[in-house]
Amino acid sequence: MTVYEAARRNMIENQLRPNRVTDERVIEAFGRIRRELFVPESLRGVAYVDEDLPLGDGCYLMPPLIAARLLQAVAATPKDTALVVGAGVGYEAALLAQLARSVVALEANAEFARIGRAALVDHRIASVSYVEAPPHYGHRARSPYDVILFAGAVEAIPPEISSQLGEGGRIAVVLRQRQGVGRATLITRTGAALAQRVMFDAATPLLPGFLVKPAFVF
Repeated sequence: MTVYEAARRNMIENQLRPNRVTDERVIEAFGRIRRELFVPESLRGVAYVDEDLPLGDGCYLMPPLIAARLLQAVAATPKDTALVVGAGVGYEAALLAQLARSVVALEANAEFARIGRAALVDHRIASVSYVEAPPHYGHRARSPYDVILFAGAVEAIPPEISSQLGEGGRIAVVLRQRQGVGRATLITRTGAALAQRVMFDAATPLLPGFLVKPAFVF
């Protein structure tokens, strides 16, 4: 067993299973995906730690536990199409590809997309499509989506993205103001209505480009 294989097993047994991650499909996905390949080489030695990893450009890779609980909440099926907003280096997109039929990884940073594509090739995952574009607008060309996952916190979900969620679809996101703890939230669509349920607290950093402009106060 390599050092990375041992670290991956420890992540599952010490981070995921003791903390309400019970979906075996999700756990198996984490066992298959080599997280160390989705980070810059300088971070490979700490790829499996239970904290946000700084990728640069104000972006972070979420801790495995936060990603696992969000993925468990959306309950993706093999028939689902999915969108990952602010996909970064593509780790969450690769995990979601183990659970859903196809995934669009939306990311504006070309270097992150390069790392993600290379890791996807190493895993022989062909069902993830990287789209290099500003993530704030989603990707309407492939909508509607059954699952939308935000790979970082946002202050609010842009209406342009929520409108791309299909009937019965689920959004998993950490909603967080600039100050204070974030709230991991599951949003589901029934007709024109979007129902929202807070699941747990998460100190996930905000995704760049999703800050709400403060209103003027007279």
